[in-house]
Order: sequence, then structure tokens, then C-alpha cells
Amino acid sequence: MPTDNEPELNATATAELVVGPEDLASSLPIEMGDSFPPVLATARMVALMEIAASRVLKPLLGPGELSVGVTVDINHTAPTPPGAQVTATARYTGREGKLFVFEVIAADPGGEVGRGWHKRAIVASERLQSAAAKRVS
Repeated sequence: MPTDNEPELNATATAELVVGPEDLASSLPIEMGDSFPPVLATARMVALMEIAASRVLKPLLGPGELSVGVTVDINHTAPTPPGAQVTATARYTGREGKLFVFEVIAADPGGEVGRGWHKRAIVASERLQSAAAKRVS
């Protein structure tokens, strides 16, 4: 059973996505000459993994709090085509100080497409936004 400040060990959550045009690596180029394949972008896979992990922490959040990604160590091991459904699963493995640690896996109908580790922190939303605003003023 979770405590007020920690999920149950091995608690899981998932996030699903049907790969659309905006999810493809080929949609990432910023400048002429940037060229990427029309398969699921690693950045989108990592985002899906982060969403799954954030869902594990959601019950712990107090008013004005949210969880944020701190580190990712991910291997993207297989391409996923447009139209395929990808499911990311995050499994809570414990704490490292203030950080919540997750094993994350992404899979499509053909099997696993990515795996790795992700760490998140719970922060006050107002404090985070204030710190971000100071970086550009």
C-alpha cells in the first residue's frame, strides 16, 4: 500500500499512443538538410514513457504540485511505423533521495521498441514556473 510520500513498490501505469504524423522523426527537422525517417521519434517515445511514470505519481500530488522528469536513460531498439499503437509502461522501483525511479518499457504490436530508466521529482508548480521565468528575464 502506498504511503503519503511514496507509491507501492512495483506500482505500474501505462500510456498509449497511435503514431500519427506529428509523432514521426521525419516531423522533427528544424533546418534544411535535417532529415529523419518516417517512424516513431525517440523523443515521442520518451515523452510517452514520462507520461506513464507521471501517472504512477499522480495520487501523491498535493494541491499545486506536479511531477517533472529529471533524468532519462533510454534505448530505442526498434522502429514503429505510422498508425501503430505504442504502449509505454512505467514500473516504480524505489527512491534515490528525493527522486522516484522507474523502469520504463515501450512496445508496439511487434514487441518491445524501447526500454530504460527514468527519474522524476515532485515539485511545486508555482516554484517551477518562477524559476523558469527567471531564466529568460
